[in-house]
Amino acid sequence: MAIDFGKEVDYVAQLARLTLDQEEKKRMAGQLSDILDTARRIQELDTTAVEPTAHVINLPAVLREDVTRPSLSLNRVLQNAPRRQKDFFRVPRIANKIPEQAED
Repeated sequence: MAIDFGKEVDYVAQLARLTLDQEEKKRMAGQLSDILDTARRIQELDTTAVEPTAHVINLPAVLREDVTRPSLSLNRVLQNAPRRQKDFFRVPRIANKIPEQAED
């Protein structure tokens, strides 16, 4: 059963402020469908005999002691900032308003 993910692609494109033509939307909807189909097939696998792991290769965790040491001064960190406001980087606003959510 194929599901049409066109609305989801439109919604995510709106959130990301992307302009997609119909061919791109169709391709991305197909890719989303393929990804979710793969996830569904993985969920069907019998993993009862598989021990939980944090990594596929059994390696010991290599840890080091935390060492406190001096860091760069604030002026040194901000010396090449194009714009600065007090002790912070000043960056241009990239979004004025959160777009309305797509209706279901």
